[in-house]
Amino acid sequence: MGEPSPTGRLPAEARGRRMLGAALGECVHVAGLVNFFHLAQDHGYVYRFLGPAVPVETFVAAIEAEDPDIVAVSYRLTPEAAEKLLAHLKNELARRGLLDSKRFIFGGTPPVCQVARRLGFFEAVFSQESPVEDIVAWLRGEATVRGEASYPRTLVERIEAQAPYPVLRHHFGQPTVEATIEGVARLAEARVLDVVSLGPDQNAQEFFFRPEEMDPKEDGAGGVPVRTAEDLRRIYEASRRGNYPLVRCYSGTQDLLKWGKLLVETIHNAWAATPLFWYSVLDGRSRRPLTESVPEAQALMRYYARLGIPVEMNESHHWSLRDAHDTIAVAAAFLGAYNARACGVRHYVQQLMFNNPRDTSYRMDLAKMLAKLELIEEELAGPDFRVLRETRAGLHFLVTDPDAAKGQLASSTMLQLAVRPHIVHVVGYPEADHAATADEIIESCKIAHGVIRSCLGGLPDMTRDPAVQARKAELVGEARLILNAIRDIAGPGVDDPWTDAATLERAVKIGLLDAPHFDGNPHCLGALRTRMVDGKRVAVDPDTREPLPEAERIRRVLDRHREAVREV
Repeated sequence: MGEPSPTGRLPAEARGRRMLGAALGECVHVAGLVNFFHLAQDHGYVYRFLGPAVPVETFVAAIEAEDPDIVAVSYRLTPEAAEKLLAHLKNELARRGLLDSKRFIFGGTPPVCQVARRLGFFEAVFSQESPVEDIVAWLRGEATVRGEASYPRTLVERIEAQAPYPVLRHHFGQPTVEATIEGVARLAEARVLDVVSLGPDQNAQEFFFRPEEMDPKEDGAGGVPVRTAEDLRRIYEASRRGNYPLVRCYSGTQDLLKWGKLLVETIHNAWAATPLFWYSVLDGRSRRPLTESVPEAQALMRYYARLGIPVEMNESHHWSLRDAHDTIAVAAAFLGAYNARACGVRHYVQQLMFNNPRDTSYRMDLAKMLAKLELIEEELAGPDFRVLRETRAGLHFLVTDPDAAKGQLASSTMLQLAVRPHIVHVVGYPEADHAATADEIIESCKIAHGVIRSCLGGLPDMTRDPAVQARKAELVGEARLILNAIRDIAGPGVDDPWTDAATLERAVKIGLLDAPHFDGNPHCLGALRTRMVDGKRVAVDPDTREPLPEAERIRRVLDRHREAVREV
């Protein structure tokens, strides 16, 4: 039933799902119509394609002879010519009594589509800007104007409904609540992304529940200054239009559990995001030592796990942002996922920040992400722990030149697709200069859509590159050395060192987990030195600046630790 009918009559047994189509008049552009027919065929329709530049009279005669259920009209030239041509088509159909007995759909450029809508006899009008999910919804017989009930309301449902097309996410937060509300409404109506990820300002993240500690001069710094639950409810309400995107929000940097409950109650938080080591004295976003921040993050994960809401760990990329070598980033990714599973999380969002550090080569970047996924998916994934892959470009990757940044966004997105993400976290092209506006986010998402649509047609398998595979294996082996060493430094009576806050804090203090940017931080060691070698970030000897094998680095760290224990 799904076979095309290039010649002859449409099969009678396919009644109800038979299409006849052509590019009308002098229009010879048929790629869009052919692609539509292929999509329709995948959904059980049969079609006959009459070809390019079909005169109105010939087209109407074929409609009368073939008696299709649906007539597909394509025209991609000027709107002025289209208006005359489509009016002529309408008159001819009416004259032969066909206008009210058939269903008509139209495809063309956006300006021509406006003309087609005005004529009023097309039940659906699609352009190259039409979301694929809208075309599929029409083919499935769903309403052209879709309400909230027709859009999946959870992350997992949305992923499954769109597969293999990934869900698109973008962060958003303007310096005022009102501007953020207006922007969220604009994003929802544009229907180019599936998840609006709110970014509150630092005052909100750290002091929402302690307003007396806020510095008014910092209001709006880094995001939207939400100050009340009503602010969040109003922002969420603004998203209830268009394609009804899911809404989520960054976690607080302290009072995490209070923040979690607030977000569930106000914006129906699509998934939680929390670090294991960060938002602490390590990065200065709160004053909490790891012995407080780690248990609080674990409590937040258990809360979301009880509600069945997915959890993302904002973990491993923070180490790379501080120039830790790639092996530490891989080990940290595993620790984040391991803790999530230990807290009962069933759907785990693994964030994979590509281009971090920014001078990482694409080959070595892909190898690092594959190493993270191999450790997590082979060691932890199962019926009770599903890993959802989320990819994004690096925070510091994009340059300030907007045209060059658009190219970077496109090329990074193509690289990310090599790991078959469930979620693509689009980072707007102007982010190196300023927080993206709603219009800039829409443009950035369209760039990503263009890349994704092209690549889903068949992308060479970059993961099979021998250099990528060799580096992946090296990183997996080295990360296991770190994980085993963390077990070795656990105190007596510790059942699970990888979830024990005291053991994890000790791993940081003695330098098993370290970063060059920790230099000068009294809560960390800060002795690690790294540099880029052949597109990868590696640990180096502090004196010679030569690459330091991971086994040797760990041996030195443990020897210093044992010596310090003996002296005590």
